[in-house]
Amino acid sequence: MLMARGSNQKLKLLYLSKIFREETDDDHYLTMPQIISKLNSYGIDANRKSVYDDIEALNVFGIEILKERMGPQTYYHCGNRDFEIAELKFLVDAIQSSKFITVRKTRELIKKLESLVSNYDGKLLEREVYVAGRIKNMDETIYYAIDAIHTAITDGHQIRFKYFSWNTRGEKEYRHDGRVYQISPWALCWDDENYYMIGFDAENNKLKHYRVDKMSNIEIVQKRRKGSELFKRQDKAVYTKKRFRMFDGEEQTVTLKCKNYLSNVIVDQFGNDVSMRYADDEHFTVNVDIAVSNQFYGWLIALGGDAVITKPASVKERLEELLSRTYTE
Repeated sequence: MLMARGSNQKLKLLYLSKIFREETDDDHYLTMPQIISKLNSYGIDANRKSVYDDIEALNVFGIEILKERMGPQTYYHCGNRDFEIAELKFLVDAIQSSKFITVRKTRELIKKLESLVSNYDGKLLEREVYVAGRIKNMDETIYYAIDAIHTAITDGHQIRFKYFSWNTRGEKEYRHDGRVYQISPWALCWDDENYYMIGFDAENNKLKHYRVDKMSNIEIVQKRRKGSELFKRQDKAVYTKKRFRMFDGEEQTVTLKCKNYLSNVIVDQFGNDVSMRYADDEHFTVNVDIAVSNQFYGWLIALGGDAVITKPASVKERLEELLSRTYTE
């Protein structure tokens, strides 16, 4: 509902900014008569001189309004934007393809991104990204969980929560008979398309990680966090890099002998700071620090024998035992 024209005059600059941001871009322009007509539709009286002054004011403020002469007409459009359309397409693709973000929240976020560009470019963001096997999260409480964890980390407090798994009936089954965990949160990290919280467990005197979407009933505890020295000594990136799909295990240095073509695979998994050493014309060796788990062995098996463990013997023997159990009754 429009306000009285006298009141709307006070909002003239805001409406003018809205018109330029929503209805113009590098490919869509407005003439001065069109600008005046659109202001009139908002109940604002305007003339050329006042609009010229307003456009100058918008430019001084930092909203770039460009003018371009084409034949007998002068056209105006909004120049600078906080994001380029290519950048927003990238963000939309990331949101669409993330199983962490629910369908409803996906639509909401994309709608907000559309407001950052013109109505014409906004239509370019209405796109679908299909990813094989991707299932969107259906529980929006995870957003509040992340917010609570961020707040606790910022304020330096502990949190309480329950932790669950899904049983064969598709129902939540709380760990340790519903025991309440009390943990000092130190970081949130993203791995294998899931959010994890890294925190200090004072009862066991060690850092642990928990999948945020499996944490429920999160409460902030008004007690100072513990484990600062241990966390400072542990690089977060290294912590996650050692763990395959964030499964824990005994941390060991493992030597792998790999065919040369796997150098990219090793860098993708362990980072470009690993040292790959010449073994022979077809192979290299590399030492990697990992938390030894079945997920690590699964990754290794998927390489089809082109990467093998040379040491330690205990890790090699455990793989042989796993293969024996897997392929024999």
